[in-house]
Amino acid sequence: MAEETIKTTCPYCGVGCGLILSRGRTGWEVGGDPDHPANKGRLCSKGAALMDTVRAEDAGAVRLLHPEVDGRRATWDEAVAATADRLRKTVEAHGPDAVAFYVSGQLLTEDYYVANKLLKGFIGSPHIDTNSRLCMASTVAGHKRAFGADAVPGNYEDLELADLVVLTGSNLAWCHPVLAQRLRAARRDRGTKVVVIDPRETATCDFADLHLKIRPGTDVALFNGLLAHLARTGALDAVYVARHVSGLEAALEAAEADAPDVAETCGLRRADLTLFYHWAATTPRTVTVFSQGVNQSSRGTDKVNAILNVHLATGRIGKPGASPFSVTGQPNAMGGREVGGLANQLAAHMNPDDPHDVDRLRRFWKAPALRGGQGLKAVDLFRAVRDGRIKALWIMATNPAVSLPESDLVREALALCPTVIVSDVVADTDTMRHAHIRLPAAAWGEKDGTVTNSERRISRQRAFRPLPGEARPDWRIMTDVARALGHGAAFPYKRPADIFREHAAVSAFENDGARAFDIGALAAIRPKAFETLAPVQWPAPKEAPAGTARMYGDGRFTHANGRGRMIAVRQTAPAERASLRYPLILNTGRYRDQWHTMTRTGLSARLSAHRPEPLVEVHPDDAGALTEGGLARVTSGLGSLLARVTMTEAQRPGEVFLPMHWSDTTAAAGAVGRLVAGHVDALSGQPESKHVPVRVEPWTPAWEGLLLCRAAPDLSALPYWVRRAAGPCLAYELAGDAAPDLDLAGLSPMEFTDPRHGVVRRAWMDGDRLEAVLFSGADRPVVARSWLVELFAAGALSAADRAVLLAGRAPEGSGVEDGGMVCSCHAVSREAITAAVAGGAVTTEDIGRRTRAGTGCGSCLPEIKDILRRAKPAVAA
Repeated sequence: MAEETIKTTCPYCGVGCGLILSRGRTGWEVGGDPDHPANKGRLCSKGAALMDTVRAEDAGAVRLLHPEVDGRRATWDEAVAATADRLRKTVEAHGPDAVAFYVSGQLLTEDYYVANKLLKGFIGSPHIDTNSRLCMASTVAGHKRAFGADAVPGNYEDLELADLVVLTGSNLAWCHPVLAQRLRAARRDRGTKVVVIDPRETATCDFADLHLKIRPGTDVALFNGLLAHLARTGALDAVYVARHVSGLEAALEAAEADAPDVAETCGLRRADLTLFYHWAATTPRTVTVFSQGVNQSSRGTDKVNAILNVHLATGRIGKPGASPFSVTGQPNAMGGREVGGLANQLAAHMNPDDPHDVDRLRRFWKAPALRGGQGLKAVDLFRAVRDGRIKALWIMATNPAVSLPESDLVREALALCPTVIVSDVVADTDTMRHAHIRLPAAAWGEKDGTVTNSERRISRQRAFRPLPGEARPDWRIMTDVARALGHGAAFPYKRPADIFREHAAVSAFENDGARAFDIGALAAIRPKAFETLAPVQWPAPKEAPAGTARMYGDGRFTHANGRGRMIAVRQTAPAERASLRYPLILNTGRYRDQWHTMTRTGLSARLSAHRPEPLVEVHPDDAGALTEGGLARVTSGLGSLLARVTMTEAQRPGEVFLPMHWSDTTAAAGAVGRLVAGHVDALSGQPESKHVPVRVEPWTPAWEGLLLCRAAPDLSALPYWVRRAAGPCLAYELAGDAAPDLDLAGLSPMEFTDPRHGVVRRAWMDGDRLEAVLFSGADRPVVARSWLVELFAAGALSAADRAVLLAGRAPEGSGVEDGGMVCSCHAVSREAITAAVAGGAVTTEDIGRRTRAGTGCGSCLPEIKDILRRAKPAVAA
């Protein structure tokens, strides 16, 4: 059988990697596309495991496959009619402002476009916002203040051309691994210097020449100090500023006011600060990469502008190897911004506060209901739902009950809202549990359209799988509802290409260059050409159909006078500070192998193996009564959760870290959104997720346990459980006060108990097939987890395995490894790496040759180096 191949794009971060799906005799397999400019064939651990998650979806009955209305299965005609009817009645009774949409960077641009057009243009409500508000809103506001448009000037090639790359608020090695690979190669091949600015010592520091372990929330002071230093040392580009930039004098005055105390304010050694400032002053080819550590702040927009001020003052904008560079967190965060997915935008970068733009879009869409003014941003939107101002809410492809701050308030709002409509792939999420109408949407691999990555590159996402059950693409669901509302003439779409053409046409409509986003060259694209559309960077106006690699390199900006603007900003403290009651500052973020709320990556056994539980990372100086591997309660002014403790000097004293991924469907008490207050940036509306005052106290249960089982049991009575995928079974870490009491399908267990030590061990069998096994005791069970998982993969237990099952130890000579995953790309365990070291491997290259570990995305290299470091005395001996 001839191999079939399809080119598409990855559904994870904003790098926008190109993929090649190949179907052979064993089904579809994924690989990197060597021709795609974003990744040139590279993949990260999540991208490499995409087919694992697809197969797990197929096998695990996790998909929402049929529409449901008020808890009962419905036909699509019934579901569309119910959706339209409830939206119509809400508008009739309460006005259009009572309707809101909350959408997602997981949508394709075509889906996003239809959502924006339907709500703003034809229902007449401005209240559409997106989970990109949690990701990139401060960058959007900062770009618009500085450049006049939400545009990233540079591209990924600049990381390879720069002589200095500054990474601030960005754990590139874990969050954008393919870009980290490109930067590692540049450092190795041409000596690019790398500076990491981060309160934590992350995996990215592994290839940094300098790590500035900055005090959280002091970024403005750091970059203001740099601007003042550049002025004092004559490193500003006076000619460029005079010709192309406004606001230098005021920005310098503000910077000078912060400059004298930078080292103290930021908690940095003066020698490190001096070195960074010297490198920045003497290196014309400098790229500053920034991400959520800058954006997710109550002062995020000012942080962005402090960075942009430095680049404007030196003319390092849109030139090869010299630019500020915002890297986005989602695959289509930028595409959503192009179509007006945020509450403070209109389609094609038009402004809802500009009457001319409102009139222009109203005429193009023939949408009399479109009106000016901004809608409610995400945090305020859900507060309005809770307060009863929003009566009907449609949520698409996102899980706000977990991802938003004040998550208990969000849950309360959803429970109180008269109409909650959710379009999603997954049948059971924290948000879906509140839905009155559930609409099965197409997933990655089934969707067709476009996405735009962090370098403004539009790429095709192509379907390679049939739609399961009755799932439909989001654009079609909304188009059907629009027609049911009586707006069929404005929604004539039959395929994604129809929507893309309209999107491109509106970008060029009455656009004489005043709007940066222009893809008019694609406004007449035919369906066949859309199918083969190659990646292209906007702007791509009619006169430049090949696209634009860099913007603003000629000094011409998008403000009406053509000049860039420096903004006077001052260092301001975060919204809350540590106190006697909450003495530690919590930072939140991502794990290497997980994605958002784990509805996709959580299905993969190999992606779940690296960090199977959420860990609260604590500096040893703050340990107190906490113990390594013990459990702790983390409490803020809003709520609390339970997490396992790990001690690390990667944290600054006085600060702790928790991951963002766990939800009520994967843990009893692990949703970090419960701790985060809804403090937002006044301009961007982006919440402060990186600076939360908390206290961390030991929590000592009566027992801890491990449960492996084929089907998910009811564990609602337990105060602590965390679930992960383990291939043929589910694995649960458990803890509680009362003795564990589990009833699994009426099966009688084999049992061993030791009441004196509180030990309980049970195994449930169905004939010779293992259904579940539980180990519990006063301490966390020490058992051969990997061997136990393999027993579930076996059709029947051997007599030897059955004899030692409740001992929890693998038989002698089984060869099963049990030290945890280090390299997820190639599924290499800690034991395999340790064995390679024992066999003579002394470098990461040796390890790579023997095990392949570290030869994929490279994000596991710091752990491999740590294993080598710890083994050095033994190797030397």
